[in-house]
Amino acid sequence: MFDASARIYALQRFQKQVNELSSGVSMSTVVVVIKGAKVCIAADSLTSFGDLRMGADYEAGHDKILVHDDSYLGIVGSAAHQLVMESILKQDEVKVDFSSRLAVFETFRSLHPVLKDKYFLNAKDEDDDPYESTQIDALIASPHGIFGVHSLREVCEYKKFWAIGSGSEYALGAMYAVYDMLDSAEEIARAGIMAGAEFNNASAMPLSSYTVDLVKLKSVTG
Repeated sequence: MFDASARIYALQRFQKQVNELSSGVSMSTVVVVIKGAKVCIAADSLTSFGDLRMGADYEAGHDKILVHDDSYLGIVGSAAHQLVMESILKQDEVKVDFSSRLAVFETFRSLHPVLKDKYFLNAKDEDDDPYESTQIDALIASPHGIFGVHSLREVCEYKKFWAIGSGSEYALGAMYAVYDMLDSAEEIARAGIMAGAEFNNASAMPLSSYTVDLVKLKSVTG
């Protein structure tokens, strides 16, 4: 049974999602998969403005996955995040390292003051949050593994697959169903995006996907 604080937190998060829908929001479905010696990241291509949908046929920059050296980054949330991150990744001000869970954390910790000072990030989220928010949820695929970053700069490293965005629940279910049956990380990721696009009204095909060779398999503890 939820206590009062949990109910309040859930309502606050719901209100935040409602507020996001009034602006340009890439609610999206983004997935990452690791299988064998390959990792794959994939995303849908729809951007939503409340009830208005802008699909790949209308938006030139519909690919939601950013490339940095040999790594790939998929972001959900405000559509403004995409251009901001594109700008930052082309500069040398922040050392970007996606080689481990700690390296990803340090990258986003260094990124946060830059977002505030130079890109005017509104870092306030909920009053009871222990830290300022970076307002970004992202998945990363690199030769060293697959990672997830959340708004308070929490970083997870995944053993098999994960999904974020408004279609994530459908994507997770689809990837769970096919993970042991398919050998290809790209095919598993495709199944996730297709499920998100099929059942979530803020996600749509076509998808974009990128695959990279894994440097070595690592055991993930914790």
